Amino acid sequence: MKNITDFTIEELKFVLADHPSFRAEQVFKWLSSGADFEHMSNIPIALKEKLKNEYYSNAVKIYKQIKSSDKSVKLLYTLNDGSFIEGIMIPQSYGNSLCVSTQAGCRMGCAFCASHLGGLSRNLTAGEIYSQVIQSNKSFPNPISKIVLMGSGEPLDNYYNTTKFIKIICEPKGLNFSQRNISLSTCGIADKIIKLADENYSVNLSLSLHATTDETRKAIMPIAKKFNLKETINAARYYFDKTGRRVSIEYVLIKGVNNTFFDAKRLKELLSNFSCHINLIMLNHVPESNLTPCTKQDAEKFLKWLTDLKLSATLRKSAGGETSSACGQLRNKFIKEK
Repeated sequence: MKNITDFTIEELKFVLADHPSFRAEQVFKWLSSGADFEHMSNIPIALKEKLKNEYYSNAVKIYKQIKSSDKSVKLLYTLNDGSFIEGIMIPQSYGNSLCVSTQAGCRMGCAFCASHLGGLSRNLTAGEIYSQVIQSNKSFPNPISKIVLMGSGEPLDNYYNTTKFIKIICEPKGLNFSQRNISLSTCGIADKIIKLADENYSVNLSLSLHATTDETRKAIMPIAKKFNLKETINAARYYFDKTGRRVSIEYVLIKGVNNTFFDAKRLKELLSNFSCHINLIMLNHVPESNLTPCTKQDAEKFLKWLTDLKLSATLRKSAGGETSSACGQLRNKFIKEK
């Protein structure tokens, strides 16, 4: 059986070519609401039977929810093949923000991230990414209003399914998201960043930089062995030039690695004449890593250096710290316990 949430509305019209096109639109709308086939009240019984016999719609189920004192909710999802992925729902003043996964595991190997522990199991399909949103919408009183592709996995390492997901979730006859309400975080696969711009996507791009020299970046991010800092930042500049969307620079502060005054000065040089915003992030300690978080005082000192250098920067507010909210932590913890 196939996962019906993998289909765009045009693909669904092709699949249901023996029926009027409005039937595909009705089914697509029902799927976007999280309805099972039998609850699609305006669909003929014969068509519902066909769908039940050939497709499944529950590609993702919420296996576990862990609530944090800051009201964020860590989500552990199970897939039909028994794989586990994770996400986090963060309530905001403007609505609920949901961080979703694009892969089960990861192969990027970033030293500060738990997603790569155990390697990459597989890519998620577009429908599996979409179903995380659908199931979360069913679980919380307020609908998801912002999507962050920053859970387990590297979105641009699963380029086809990630971009297909964007098409599906932005479909007006479904959830009708704006790309302005979708953020995509990447460790810096430069050629895919350029491809994303050339194919006219306009999601908010977040570039995980985390170092100001190629030597340091290679030590903590293996992708730097393929794309150096200049190539990576130039790709982000290209994305901004093509889309007009200001890029966020993600920068995890690691004690003794990337938080000196000289790092602040090098950031100024690297990001000169570039419309971007620096998101400073307190390292969420991963036990399997030998990296040490800096103190809040050190983080605020680094932030002051950046602002004194006339760089746009903020220190990101931590969410869900006691619920293993760093990418991959909850999934890995659960797999070990199992």
